[in-house]
Amino acid sequence: MSNLGPVVKRELQSYFFSPIAYVVIVMFLVLSGYFFQLGLAVYHELSFRLISSNYRLPLDELTLFEKVMRPWFQNLTVILLLFVPMVTMRLFSEEKKSGTIELLLTYPIRDFEVVMGKYIAAVMVLVTMLVCTTPYLLILSQFKVPPMATVLTGYLGIFLLGAAFIAIGIFVSSLTENQIVAAVSTFAGLLLFWIIGWTVGESLSTMEKVVQYASLLEHFDGFAKGIIDTKDVVYYASIIFFFLFLTLRTLETKKWRG
Repeated sequence: MSNLGPVVKRELQSYFFSPIAYVVIVMFLVLSGYFFQLGLAVYHELSFRLISSNYRLPLDELTLFEKVMRPWFQNLTVILLLFVPMVTMRLFSEEKKSGTIELLLTYPIRDFEVVMGKYIAAVMVLVTMLVCTTPYLLILSQFKVPPMATVLTGYLGIFLLGAAFIAIGIFVSSLTENQIVAAVSTFAGLLLFWIIGWTVGESLSTMEKVVQYASLLEHFDGFAKGIIDTKDVVYYASIIFFFLFLTLRTLETKKWRG
């Protein structure tokens, strides 16, 4: 694993020495900030109505987490669906198009280190995006201190979902040398995993249960409610492992073909 650090450093430099990371992070913050402000506006409106004599709302429903943070986390999943393909599209596609992938694979670096180095760098960009949203919590503290354990659970869910998105994106990027094709294909693949649960009816057959379990969104709902379920963590870990494994096999196939 001694070569893992240099690979990560190389990929981070390619992100932050070019406009890619900055454009993605700024656009992510613009959209996430808009939805956060929208949630606060709804919370203010409901608070005002609660004070009025003719409006009644259960107090347990009028909380910062339920009316601001939980919808915001759910909106973040949609934003990641749009922006993760931009982060992953170049990881292998650019190497293949420029011809540097052959040079990279001839270095005394294991394929595993190449894949993990690129994956870790992309995940670090994701973490940077999420860290940049933490000032929103300071804004919430002006009204009431939010339940930090519940908020951190939501962030954990977003991180795991984003990490799974990245693993899928890296695999797609390893299949083509065209970055646009990689981005569009990644988005289509993520969208398929996203909506697959919508086809399930109320009476779940065995096949429908399998389809529902495969849905990326289905496993995020618990985190959005502040609940950590082991099966959801295992699901995201399995998705990450599976697609990184496929990426590794793709590189080995290319080596075998020469």
